[in-house]
Amino acid sequence: MTKPKTQKNDASVDKFLAGIKDDQQRADCLTILELMKELTGEPAVIWGNAKVGFGSFHYRGKTSEGDWFHVGFSPRKQDLVLYLHGELEKQVALLEKVGKHKIGKSCLYIKKFEDVHVPTLKKLIKKAYKSPAIAGATIN
Repeated sequence: MTKPKTQKNDASVDKFLAGIKDDQQRADCLTILELMKELTGEPAVIWGNAKVGFGSFHYRGKTSEGDWFHVGFSPRKQDLVLYLHGELEKQVALLEKVGKHKIGKSCLYIKKFEDVHVPTLKKLIKKAYKSPAIAGATIN
């Protein structure tokens, strides 16, 4: 079995976020950071080079095994990516209310935090935090 390339590490979350050049994106990341801290009760941890994650669970798939975070985010060139595991694509009613976004399998892509409906985003984060999406996952 292979292990994921992205691993949690001891890098400073504050230093990572302070290094975001775009003022709006940095402010949005700081807002998401506080929101996820509040909703999960977990400390923020850097995973790989550019992901901030909260909590962790152990999974074992057909070809890989490792640890991953319940919820997290990453500033990307085009969008701010929120990692919301838990079958995000099935959250149709909430996604219709969350505001401007795009989705991937377990990723919510937003341009600006001000574009989202915060109470709905909170519901999505809570659902993702409580429900690891990977079948057979064991929670640490």
